[in-house]
Amino acid sequence: MALSEPKKQSYLTGAAILAATVALTKVVGMIYKIPLFNLLGDEGTGHFNVIYNIYTLVLTLSTAGVPVALSRLISESEAASRPVQARRFYTVGLAAFSLIGFIAMALMYTFAQPLANLMNDSEVAAGVMCLAPAVMFSCVIAVLRGYTQAHSDMVPTAVSQIIEVACKLVFGLAIAWYLKSQGSSRPIIAAGAITGVTIGLAIDIPVMAVLGRKSAARAPVTLNLDRPDGRFRTFLRILSVSVPIMLGSSVMNIINLVDTSVVRGRLASGAGLGTEQIDILYGVYSKGVTLYSLPTAFISPIVISVVPVLARARGAGRFDEARGTMESSMKITNLLAMPAAVGLWVLAEPIFTALFPGSNENGPALLKLLGVASFFACVYIITNGILQAAGHEKLALLALPIGGVFKILVSYFLVGTPSVNIYGAPVSMIACYAAITVVNVIFIAATSPDKPNYLKITLRPLICALLMGAAAWGVYGLLDKYAMPVLGGGRLATVLCLGAAVAVAVLVYAVLIFALRAVTREDILLLPKGEKLANLLKMK
Repeated sequence: MALSEPKKQSYLTGAAILAATVALTKVVGMIYKIPLFNLLGDEGTGHFNVIYNIYTLVLTLSTAGVPVALSRLISESEAASRPVQARRFYTVGLAAFSLIGFIAMALMYTFAQPLANLMNDSEVAAGVMCLAPAVMFSCVIAVLRGYTQAHSDMVPTAVSQIIEVACKLVFGLAIAWYLKSQGSSRPIIAAGAITGVTIGLAIDIPVMAVLGRKSAARAPVTLNLDRPDGRFRTFLRILSVSVPIMLGSSVMNIINLVDTSVVRGRLASGAGLGTEQIDILYGVYSKGVTLYSLPTAFISPIVISVVPVLARARGAGRFDEARGTMESSMKITNLLAMPAAVGLWVLAEPIFTALFPGSNENGPALLKLLGVASFFACVYIITNGILQAAGHEKLALLALPIGGVFKILVSYFLVGTPSVNIYGAPVSMIACYAAITVVNVIFIAATSPDKPNYLKITLRPLICALLMGAAAWGVYGLLDKYAMPVLGGGRLATVLCLGAAVAVAVLVYAVLIFALRAVTREDILLLPKGEKLANLLKMK
């Protein structure tokens, strides 16, 4: 059944809210990690990321797909005038996933030390224990989110995500600072910092419960009292929808977790480094990963906006329109990802010095390589969205393990080479996302009668990004030579010079993309609030 116009608008508004929230939480999350990683130091940062990678996988296995599954099943039941069955999906889901969460929490707590040993970081067991309750809390929150989303109410999900990231920021930093002031060890400080996640999720549950009741109160009222399915059958239906989504969502988390173990293990067995050296190198690499992931936050809103537009165009057989939509979405991705990648490359040293002073000297070089990886990660996200819009979700999933094999193999051989060691980790990330991007592009070419013109969507953004990079490099070089001594050197002087270089680069880039017509009104219209933005920029 087609969505009515009000329902469609409600969906699009909700999607825009979630997209904006995802971008906001990723930005705030990065801001939170900068002072935290400075507090933890390179060694503590490495421990923190190992703990968080374990938690992310367990969380995904426990909850990924649950909100989508419940949202869909409850919506379908209410649309079929089966309010009792809709209610049963909610009650069964809440009971079942609370139990699953409790079991996952118990297992994570009980086997914290073996998990830590498996990750080649025996000191993070305390952090794994601190995160164990967060898994159970997340299971409960996943059900509550699914219930509110079923009523096209995305605000509770957005609010809960903001609460989580705010608590990580406030409680995580406060606990880490207190433990450091007490002279605690780096692994214990990292465990304390990660406790902010658990606290945030605990606070989130009553908030979501209140917002969920308000959402239910706005649901349509029906006098029909249907006969619901049995509880076990209802649970199996939830699993039938959520498990495939969960498996798809877990692929990259599993790859990252295995890669973390491989990197740390090969630094020891292949490169011949000691435990302290491994902790420091993996920690400084983790700092770079935090910066690398920022550009991807701005691609999610594009995907959410593009998928329904592209799906409607292809469904109606308007292939020229579909091709134009694909080209615009990929061009906008290039316009965001290319300057970010170039900027991270040419300004890697001042960026790392400004954000993480006193870190290991390998940081800037690692960040340069991660900048390249960030470009391919952004293109992977948009090409995945294009395949999903065309109804080829399985093909989109098939590319992930291919990229994962590249990542793990490159990590194994390069990180284990003494002359390369930790530099193999970002190279493996480039190999992973480049492989996924190539496979996705091949799938798009094989399945689409409306193939995009890749030269058209790549050439002008690339020229703009390279010229912008040259401007940033030149301005910072001049300021570093002539202004830095006047400013007295140090971190503040670096921040000022870096800020001036970035400001010039942004101005140059803005002029170039309009002067070279790298972006058009049709491209801007695909963005959330695109028409208002296009009118503001007076684009015709």
